[in-house]
Amino acid sequence: MTPPARVPNGLTVLDTYCCAGGMAMGYWLAGFDVVGVDIQPQPNYPFTFVQADAVEYIRAHGHEYDLGHGSPPCQAYTPLNAYNHKTYPDLIAPTRAAFEAAGLPYVIENVEAAAPELRDPALLCGPMFGLRVYRHRLFETNWDLPAPAHPKHVERCARNGYLPTPEKPFMSIHGGRHSRAWQNAACDAMGMPWIKVPAGGDIKLGIREVCEAIPPAYSRWIGERAAEHILGQQAAAA
Repeated sequence: MTPPARVPNGLTVLDTYCCAGGMAMGYWLAGFDVVGVDIQPQPNYPFTFVQADAVEYIRAHGHEYDLGHGSPPCQAYTPLNAYNHKTYPDLIAPTRAAFEAAGLPYVIENVEAAAPELRDPALLCGPMFGLRVYRHRLFETNWDLPAPAHPKHVERCARNGYLPTPEKPFMSIHGGRHSRAWQNAACDAMGMPWIKVPAGGDIKLGIREVCEAIPPAYSRWIGERAAEHILGQQAAAA
């Protein structure tokens, strides 16, 4: 099925911890104008980008936007952290507090292991949107976010680092020393063609970008629901 064409809605979204822009593209397709913020350079981010600390930027500029999105680093919550014994920042609560102080409707995304830190999150997964990747992510909102029906996980997944096959049509997309062919296929599975690494390109960057990304289909769904909420609130206040 061909997705509907983008229709601008006149709203803006602040996309913090933006990485390479998977969430940003979905919000843009939902009609938002997008500004991304990340503390690290993001050379492949497809929209306006500001290199800055996310929480500080929200505090200073959050009130200038209609919607806030935050994807704080997930390493503090993942099971792998039990093995590497590193200390990672826990930024969910500070991000939430900054959005609340700015008076914004917001979305905070993270992995399933972060569920105890999130308030009544909705779960989204690839097959809800016809994607061939099982990728559970949680989304906390301070407005009502319904989730589509969640198809059962019946298809087999190729091992991480391997290309999909007719017998194993779903991809496992996680970090590793992968090939350019794998990175390009992962971009196709996620719906992120703009970060495909061409011959001679920075494969390490491309692998990190796709492995950390959220498929744009998720945020298009979220963005369409958010726009309904925000525009409804604006109409009620008029």
